[in-house]
Amino acid sequence: MSSEKIQKWNNKWSEIALNVSSDPVIWILDNGNIQKFNDAFINFSGFSRDKLKNITLFDLDENLSKKEWKGIWEKLRSSNSELVETTFNDKDGKLIHVELNFTFVEDKDVNISCVLIKDISRRKALDEKLDEAESVLDRIVQEQSEGSKITLSALMEKKEALQKLQDLQRHHESILQSVGDGIYGLDCQGHTTFVNAAAARMVGWEHEELIGKSQHDMIHHTKIDGTPFDKKECSIYAAFKDGKVHHVEDEVFWRKDGSSFPVEYISTPIWDENNEITGAVVSFKDITRRKEAEQALNKTNIELKEALSEVNQLKVRLEQENKYLQQEIKLTHNFEEIISQSKKFKKVLGQVEQVAKTNATVLILGESGTGKELIARAVHNISKRKNRPMVKVNCATLPATLIESELFGHEKGAFTGAIARKVGRFELANGGSIFLDEIGEIPIELQSKLLRVLQEGEFERLGNSNTMKVDVRVIAATNVNLQEAVAKGTFREDLYYRINVFPIIMPPLRERKEDIPLLTRHFLLKYNTQFGKKIEVITERVIDSLMNYSWPGNVRELENVIERAVIISPENKLEIGDAIPKASNETLEENIVTLADNEKSHILKILKHTNWRISGQKGAAKILAINRTTLEARMKKLGIERP
Repeated sequence: MSSEKIQKWNNKWSEIALNVSSDPVIWILDNGNIQKFNDAFINFSGFSRDKLKNITLFDLDENLSKKEWKGIWEKLRSSNSELVETTFNDKDGKLIHVELNFTFVEDKDVNISCVLIKDISRRKALDEKLDEAESVLDRIVQEQSEGSKITLSALMEKKEALQKLQDLQRHHESILQSVGDGIYGLDCQGHTTFVNAAAARMVGWEHEELIGKSQHDMIHHTKIDGTPFDKKECSIYAAFKDGKVHHVEDEVFWRKDGSSFPVEYISTPIWDENNEITGAVVSFKDITRRKEAEQALNKTNIELKEALSEVNQLKVRLEQENKYLQQEIKLTHNFEEIISQSKKFKKVLGQVEQVAKTNATVLILGESGTGKELIARAVHNISKRKNRPMVKVNCATLPATLIESELFGHEKGAFTGAIARKVGRFELANGGSIFLDEIGEIPIELQSKLLRVLQEGEFERLGNSNTMKVDVRVIAATNVNLQEAVAKGTFREDLYYRINVFPIIMPPLRERKEDIPLLTRHFLLKYNTQFGKKIEVITERVIDSLMNYSWPGNVRELENVIERAVIISPENKLEIGDAIPKASNETLEENIVTLADNEKSHILKILKHTNWRISGQKGAAKILAINRTTLEARMKKLGIERP
């Protein structure tokens, strides 16, 4: 193509196109030479104006071959427009992702193409963020423990939603890439003087229907909320009133069929050779898909933040649970197994086996030191909850001011000294069991909250009004007569009936003395190992002393006595020394009673415990393991009458 023809070609619309928007624009010949460019392209590329006069399309896009360019140009001649996504090199060699919108112009003197250049780096970055978000969710799912199934399920749903958003985003981008920017010109009366194919296609009018008509009346006569506005308020008209460029992102254009779509547009004034405004050029794009994608992405970002927040909360819970369990390892009672050949204790073990298969609340009754915690752990360890923790709370050792926080947790700042969020014991026990030792010591004002957890599985942390749901199996224990506490008003009657679903009564050591030799050998082996001793001999005299003692401290006291005996025994024979209080032996000898008196006292004790109920599952006969008629006969013989 001759330089004379190129110089002759001087279409005024080429100048308009160069200055119609803030996007870079170039005019390019079929050989790839850049003929014209606007200031936006200079800023975009970083090259000087003089340097650009000698630069070709192949200098900007090093990956584009002349063969590929020839194919693009041939398609352009037949379709009049082409959209190409590639990368440009700026003056520093930095790669910029761009979208090239080619419009073919066939002039009588020259064939040339107008190229609108769009920087799509932001869109590429959005893709990377979507991929990164998906990667985060993948990592979260992979790192969670088996104890967080509910949270993992929620995260998987969020991951699927994110995948759908990503697919939708790619679909929308393919639609947007096939559209391109719309461009039309106006005279100072607002009549359309020029319109490109993309603009006509987007508003649904034919090219001939738009030329010479009032653009405002046809496609831009309302605000985004649908309310009309006068031409005086129109930013497009303002361009040829005040001579300024107007960039708007929150208005709508109307189609021929009466539907509307959100647009981003730039209205640029046109000046003639006398420096007078002759109209305006408007470039616009349909941003429907962008708005939808942004809304969907914002929603997903919110959901992702919520998911991450849930995971962080779960992480805190797991860390605190782990910390608690590490403490429990140090504090757990040192029974390694249940040691007993007593019929009474075997009956207790039978009850444990019965109730462990259910989720029923268990109340373990018995004197201090009888092994209530041992039975609680047995209930948990053979239940379906054995893979989750059994969390222990000793209600007698916690200050009344802190027990609510310990059970239900608190938020940071909930009270003086609450410097961080604390996960409560019920929350830690979710899915497992909680052992409330010495439940009779819980303050009366807190018992209503405990009752609610037992009945509804609900509670609130201190300082947080949000209700939390938990699935916890409650095992309680006490050496206090709860019926007397109810009568005194220190224990709620409804709470008593709620925890007394399945009572297990622990026999004191004095009622299972046949276990004393077994327990003695067990503790001897334990403390031999602990203290590096080799005591092997236990004399009959020692066993007799142990058997004749009343053991008010039960198994715990026996263990303490054997521990001390191992320490003081000099050789391989166990020596008790004065480990058993003499005063207790003397008192025992002074208070020796007949077998009948002892039997009467025991029956009276059981009758008082059952509130004088003789028969039934919770009756005295059942506890004493005798028939109802046998019990009634013994009561008559011993002179036991109901008061």
